[in-house]
Amino acid sequence: MKTVAIIQARLGSQRLPGKVLRQICGKSMIERVYERVLRCGRIDEVVIAISDSAHDDLLADYCDSKQWAFVRGSEHDVLSRFVLAAQFTQADRIVRVTSDCPLADPEIVGQVVDVLDGGMDYACNFFPQRLYPRGLDAEAFTRETLSRLDAQAKSPRYREHVTLLAYEKPSEFKIGSVSNRMDHSHLRWTVDTELDLELVQTIYTHFSKLDQDLFGYSDVMRALSHNWQWCQINREIKQKVA
Repeated sequence: MKTVAIIQARLGSQRLPGKVLRQICGKSMIERVYERVLRCGRIDEVVIAISDSAHDDLLADYCDSKQWAFVRGSEHDVLSRFVLAAQFTQADRIVRVTSDCPLADPEIVGQVVDVLDGGMDYACNFFPQRLYPRGLDAEAFTRETLSRLDAQAKSPRYREHVTLLAYEKPSEFKIGSVSNRMDHSHLRWTVDTELDLELVQTIYTHFSKLDQDLFGYSDVMRALSHNWQWCQINREIKQKVA
């Protein structure tokens, strides 16, 4: 059984254009995401799913320069891009990753894959209730589930938001969940604005000074317990609604 992480990426963010190539302590944001996902022992391969828009040619060139596997497909029909990537890699299980989450935790990703392997169609760590910080979202699903989503998703909303159909219609899928002991859902660790990027830069700089590259969710929470003012940096940023 082959488990493939598919990182969806584009340069056309409305609030922070080109964000995936912005630098975080000497490396691009998408490289930070790629490295973190690769550290998950449950992942066999990583592939980038890029839009075929000319605006994303630079991103494709960047991935090529890194010798990363990538596919290109519809800009707005992201679900079709995942189908293409799954076919390209011959994936049995798919882990969905977004390129604007540079604090993604390999351990949490692994836990979600483990839950999927318990006979689930789909597993995540934010349904039925979000308890982890936004930006630590982890999803995994089978190739069969991807095919079902592709066949059933008709509206542009479901085509753009790859797995939305699964957790909006939970009675039709066997859904497994990874929960958290504490509610940290008010924390925002995804990057969609300059202020989000400033927070992530602050966190990476902190661990860089400690010469600690392999830090995860619990490490960041410990750092925040001594530097809670960091949370004020992007506290007013509102999440876009799907």
